[in-house]
Amino acid sequence: MSERYKTFTDFYPFYLSQHQDSRCRGLHYFGSILVILLAICSVLTQSYYLLFLLPLVGYGFAWIGHYVFEKNRPATFSYPFYSFLADWVMFAQFVRCILKFEK
Repeated sequence: MSERYKTFTDFYPFYLSQHQDSRCRGLHYFGSILVILLAICSVLTQSYYLLFLLPLVGYGFAWIGHYVFEKNRPATFSYPFYSFLADWVMFAQFVRCILKFEK
């Protein structure tokens, strides 16, 4: 990852190339769903301390996918904002059936 991406549009294809394994993507999607559910539960129950778990839940599943299945270093470490944004774009594209759950 020697190239420095200056725009999200340039970064996103690289991001997708780092998520070729469907199991890794699946762990990303699972983590994203848990983040949404945890945020809703936190607000509904007024248990705002649960919000501190959001990064652990969201990134935890994603990083396991990278280390176990992709065997690569998560883009979060080099591009934290673009990577965070790309996680949600990838999830939205999956939900809208733009990205398929395949290897």
